[in-house]
Amino acid sequence: MGIVSNDLQHECDRDVSGFETILSGFFSSIGIYRETVTPQMENKVKDVMEFLEISHLKDKNMDKMSSGEARRFLIGRALVHDPKALILDEPMSNLDIHALHKFTGILSKLAKSGVNVILVTQNIQDIIPEITRVVFMKNGKIAADGPKEEILAGKKMSELFNTPVEVEVKDGYYYAFRAE
Repeated sequence: MGIVSNDLQHECDRDVSGFETILSGFFSSIGIYRETVTPQMENKVKDVMEFLEISHLKDKNMDKMSSGEARRFLIGRALVHDPKALILDEPMSNLDIHALHKFTGILSKLAKSGVNVILVTQNIQDIIPEITRVVFMKNGKIAADGPKEEILAGKKMSELFNTPVEVEVKDGYYYAFRAE
């Protein structure tokens, strides 16, 4: 299982290249120090960077990257061990429109490649079309769990949030609005 969080992004905001950041996933470190790096590890990092479309940024330091660029390198760091699932905690926060579009495309690509994407978010518009199950938490307990189409329906959302909600679906993405 791979995990990417905002806390990890703050930890990795250092004078370390993108390439080294992904490579450090093999060692559960931030950066490479005295570890022995094999050619197989380097090849895996190159493959991951190509898949995530970030090869052109490999020499850029993490502390010089945009939030969207850095998140893709952290996903790469999580992918070096070929996890069956990837947990992303609020991955779309602080992304501009361009970075958000690029990032959701990468998440869709990951899901289509067979990686289970577990997305923790407060915004339903962050849920990529490939996610089929939604679990709502309220006061530390599961408030709803089921197929996305059922859970993200206006009536269900209104019940969960005790407020009138309308839901609109466009190209597989869900958008919630306060109903008038």
